Amino acid sequence: MLPRERWASFIVTPATLLRWHRELVRRKWTYRGKRVGRPPVSPQVTDLILRLAKENPRWGCVRIQGELRGLGIRVGATTIRALLRRHGIGPAPRRDGPSWSEFLRAQAEGILACDFFSVETAFLQTLYVLFFIEVGTRRVHVMTSTRNPDASYTTQQARNVYVAGELPTGVRFLIRDRDSKYTRSFDAVFETEDARVIPTPVRAPRANAFAERWVRTVRSEILDFTLVLGRRHLDRLLARYASHYNSHRPHRSIALASPDARGADPPVPSSGKVRRREVLEGINEYLAA
Repeated sequence: MLPRERWASFIVTPATLLRWHRELVRRKWTYRGKRVGRPPVSPQVTDLILRLAKENPRWGCVRIQGELRGLGIRVGATTIRALLRRHGIGPAPRRDGPSWSEFLRAQAEGILACDFFSVETAFLQTLYVLFFIEVGTRRVHVMTSTRNPDASYTTQQARNVYVAGELPTGVRFLIRDRDSKYTRSFDAVFETEDARVIPTPVRAPRANAFAERWVRTVRSEILDFTLVLGRRHLDRLLARYASHYNSHRPHRSIALASPDARGADPPVPSSGKVRRREVLEGINEYLAA
């Protein structure tokens, strides 16, 4: 109906018109049919199945199915097998042995580390503090400070940490450096408790990395911002910080839980209110009211 020189005025091409027509026809004959077969697995259940398979590499499909049934979730073993295969997870056992992280985490449960750190008071007196840290739980035990950390002091503090009953049962290894303050009498206290003392190599602070990291933490959070007046002031300061560190402060290595609450479910808040409790200057704890 129009001459060819006017065809350029069209907005679309004939091929576009034909494609639009095909889409209209397809939509005309499209209708919602009744779905047959098994219902789809929800994303939450899918994530849970993948989590169980990754955290338990020796569990098979039937074992995962039984664990889900204990949680009130019913999923067929065939569905679990197809889901794992779709996400690239092979049949159990998926590894010949534990990974390095799993191996070290299992060994850490029986390891205790200790070290000294020094604090300069406001009157330029040097105080020394001995502490112990449980590698598996990251729980720390801070002993009283002293101006003269001789052999009798370290031996007595080793006895005190056992007498207080704060150490877990089954401590198998104690990691310490080769400082002359650790004498035979100090090692004998742990050896009588069936713990093996392992001195670190010479000038190798990374061999006692957990203790060294805690020293950095206590310095960066309180000691670098506080003028210590004396022994009593320092002991009171470290005791309150150690209580906060063990009972409330979250740790990355234990899934953002505190050492005392490791592996426990967080409490359910009774209301939407949150109250603040000041532990030390600049260190607060937030609790659900």
